[in-house]
Amino acid sequence: MRPVLSLTITLILLPAVSNAEAIRAACNASDRQAAAPRLCKCIQVAADATLDRQEQNLAATFFADPHQAQVIRQSKDRSHGLFWERYKDFSALAKAFCAS
Repeated sequence: MRPVLSLTITLILLPAVSNAEAIRAACNASDRQAAAPRLCKCIQVAADATLDRQEQNLAATFFADPHQAQVIRQSKDRSHGLFWERYKDFSALAKAFCAS
């Protein structure tokens, strides 16, 4: 699936879950071979433990546009720096608990 189409599908699906499970919806909508409902649910649990809703919405965009993560990581914006620290915590937690 092309990145633009994937991002469009993700953005359409996100409001349907009332932004409560943005990571899970983006994960399930992604075209990654490893994406599976059980794994996506586990990743959402890690997100709920480490990121607020606004941060989850931002992180969800990375599934469709991985380059956006690099843009945020390299940003000079203080809020992006704070987000990135929490995102690394989320990533480590998801990796520890969701890896099979």
